[in-house]
Amino acid sequence: MAPVMNSSWRRTLSNQDPLKEHRMQISNRDTNGVVVVCPVGSIDATTAAELSSHIDRLVSSGNTRLVADLAGVDYTSSAGLRVLLGAAKATRAKAGDIRLAAVRADVLKVLSLSGFTSILQLFDDVDAAVASFA
Repeated sequence: MAPVMNSSWRRTLSNQDPLKEHRMQISNRDTNGVVVVCPVGSIDATTAAELSSHIDRLVSSGNTRLVADLAGVDYTSSAGLRVLLGAAKATRAKAGDIRLAAVRADVLKVLSLSGFTSILQLFDDVDAAVASFA
């Protein structure tokens, strides 16, 4: 027997943009020569390429001291970990680095379990991460 779908549920789904919840907002600001990258949303297979491209453009234009303000990131998958590792490699290859700030508990758990807390420097807040470059 096939599952029965509520017609109002179908209408609701058809009226929603299926990609809307998978979009990521990314902004950055310069603070004392350090670019603070502020992604908002989940970093997963649907959004990782966008964040990676954003960071690649920054590094390509000479910004090699980056802080990722992760206060707005509620989830990361292995795709997000690859973005962070790629950012670390790219910035370090140009005598810079990426530091993480304001990491939420769920994201910190993923970073810890994957061993990334020994690869990347984490700070409680953006100001401390920016100051670490001095």
